[in-house]
Amino acid sequence: MSDPTEASEPVEPTGGSAGERRVRVVLVDDHRMFRTGVQAEIGRTEETGVEVVGEAADVDQAVTVITATRPEVVLLDVHLPGGGGVEVLRRCAPLMADAERPVRFLALSVSDAAEDVIGVIRGGARGYVTKTITGTDLVDSVFRVQDGDAVFSPRLAGFVLDAFASTDAPPVDEDLDRLTQREREVLRLIARGYAYKEIAKQLFISVKTVESHVSAVLRKLQLSNRHELTRWATARRLV
Repeated sequence: MSDPTEASEPVEPTGGSAGERRVRVVLVDDHRMFRTGVQAEIGRTEETGVEVVGEAADVDQAVTVITATRPEVVLLDVHLPGGGGVEVLRRCAPLMADAERPVRFLALSVSDAAEDVIGVIRGGARGYVTKTITGTDLVDSVFRVQDGDAVFSPRLAGFVLDAFASTDAPPVDEDLDRLTQREREVLRLIARGYAYKEIAKQLFISVKTVESHVSAVLRKLQLSNRHELTRWATARRLV
């Protein structure tokens, strides 16, 4: 696997019939193993039509690679070092607004939390799918986003419809705002009954790191144990 910041030179989009369609993609995710897996799954260009032209592991790398390669689609993780997917979208806004060669973004994340979905859609992403998606469906989603369609995993579409149907801003939860994005991910998984080892596997982190995040969450929310944490999360509909 190449260096995360390695990128090929931008080229003009490839035309041709539906069977010859090509789409140039950049992968943005802070987990190297996940990027490698996605590359292996969808990056077989002759079979899928998807050409992975660059990778990035944090916000600064992402902006650099996307600007250099000008892909048609960026697969963007929500939680990234340096400000998260929303910050990538903010800094790439001029590329998204380019009428001739727009760069379109499809969020690909382990999180299915409403605030994460709504945040990146408000930031300009064209869709949001979770990491449980199959390779075939992901390829289809990439081409749909290239065409300008909005693409969502089925249960996530409702979050977006509800959010944009209301003119009221979501209420501020000061307690939740104390938590980092990673702590929120761990919180939700704990509240859903996941064991520490299962959380570690799902988030590609160590069990010790999970324990540290749980301790931080309990301290910040002034809770005593995971049972209280589960009740807290359920009351706020975070589960």
